[in-house]
Amino acid sequence: MSAVIEGAAVAPGARRRRGANPWVVAPTVGFAAFMEVLDISIANVALQHIAGSLAASTEESTWVLTSYLVTNAIVLPMSGWLASTIGRRRYFLGCIIGFSLTSLLCGLAPSLGLLIVARGLQGITGGGLQPTSQAILADTFPPERRGQAFAAYGLAVVFAPAIGPTLGGWITDNFSWRWVFLLNVPVGAVLSFLAARVLVDSPEEVAQRKARRAQGLSVDYLGFALLVIGMCALQVVLDKGQEDDWFGSVFITDLVITSTLALAAFIVWELRHADPIVDLRLLANRNFGIGSMLMFMLGFILLGSTVLLPLFVQTMLGYTATDAGLVISPGGFAIMAIMPIVGALVARVDARLLIVVGLVTASLALWRMTSFDLDVDYATVAWARVYQSLGLAFLFIPINTVAFLGLPPAKSGNASAIINMMRNVGGSFGIALATTLLARRQQSHQNILVAHVTPFSSAYDATVQSLQQAFLTQSASAADALIQAQAAVYAMVQKQASMLAFIDAFWAMGALFLAMLPLVLLMRKPEPGGAPPPAH
Repeated sequence: MSAVIEGAAVAPGARRRRGANPWVVAPTVGFAAFMEVLDISIANVALQHIAGSLAASTEESTWVLTSYLVTNAIVLPMSGWLASTIGRRRYFLGCIIGFSLTSLLCGLAPSLGLLIVARGLQGITGGGLQPTSQAILADTFPPERRGQAFAAYGLAVVFAPAIGPTLGGWITDNFSWRWVFLLNVPVGAVLSFLAARVLVDSPEEVAQRKARRAQGLSVDYLGFALLVIGMCALQVVLDKGQEDDWFGSVFITDLVITSTLALAAFIVWELRHADPIVDLRLLANRNFGIGSMLMFMLGFILLGSTVLLPLFVQTMLGYTATDAGLVISPGGFAIMAIMPIVGALVARVDARLLIVVGLVTASLALWRMTSFDLDVDYATVAWARVYQSLGLAFLFIPINTVAFLGLPPAKSGNASAIINMMRNVGGSFGIALATTLLARRQQSHQNILVAHVTPFSSAYDATVQSLQQAFLTQSASAADALIQAQAAVYAMVQKQASMLAFIDAFWAMGALFLAMLPLVLLMRKPEPGGAPPPAH
């Protein structure tokens, strides 16, 4: 009886709102995803302010990020199951309202402990916004116009990390770190109102939910437990690994073992379960499986390079946090300008060709960064980021378009959950690898350079004597001037070692991205006009 009443209640709304303009739906759901992604990058910038305000150390304040990423990583892959069980419209509205309320709790938190708890809750509610937004867009637009829909979504999830550091620095410098979270409250209220007006579950979703309820709700408790354990352990490893010296730490080693065993058991169990919370069988679809791998690498390179570039200009060139954000922002505006064009091209050009153009362009831009030195100017760094962003803009929409072609509409929620999880996990891997490679290569280069800094080197002697004479003119004694000269040479060695480490990191990212080209050749060619490829 409840199913009949629900069907009667939904049908009139469906008839009233079926004619809703898709371009009204697109900005509504896209901005919700934008709000969630932006909050992550803004919070990164505010960490030092949070630590100082709440009397905590910098290391303790990083748990504000970790708690969010852990809970977000748990909810993200199972958001498709939650949406199909609760109802996509209800789940999406619940996520927006929950994200707004938990943002309010974060902004009002009086202590670091409460802030960490509130951020964990925020990760739970925000985890469903990205995949549900993409699933709604995939079902709202026909296949031939899906590229334009994903352009709107791409602006949210790729543009937000680009402007986040600049916006976050401006908010925290001119107001307070609390406004980073409090601004989500009025925005969430407006989005909730709009979403309630324009969104409606499709007849297929309603029928699927009725059938599920008629059979009795079956929850995959074991799969859920394995997912929680595996993703929690994995996210903590990626977030804290470099800080704790990876396998030199018993804590990190134990978490790696736990994560590996739990996720392996989770994969085996989900593939055999009749109603899994994460439908891993979708990865058997060639285009979707390869598309998920490419999306993993997109997140890997996007977030990894977004960490490296601001760190480079701050530590090597002496930029402030705001200036470092201004280096990243032009790339974000380049993405915003080019994505609508790519969305239109997807319907006319083989999407695989666009992916190749994106991979090559982004790789060449990263290799362009290997020519940076300690005298590089702002324009050179900013333009290199713009070139990289143009390549990334040619990847997001075509990858999503090809990956979703041929999938049944009823599976779009599960597919969106998986592909968004791959991008987020790829970003975590990218950040972890970038910071680790930077630290290890800096040590390696320093060892090599120090071997040439000896009293037996005429260049070293000349440099030390020149510096000693300079310090002597500042009224230092001969002994003190010698010590200062030697310290100055050591500082030069450290800076040059760091510069070489950044070059190695940029080179490695470019090479990894270019190595993805063979995967594109394995993807099945989409039919002209966006028609699905032939089924298996």
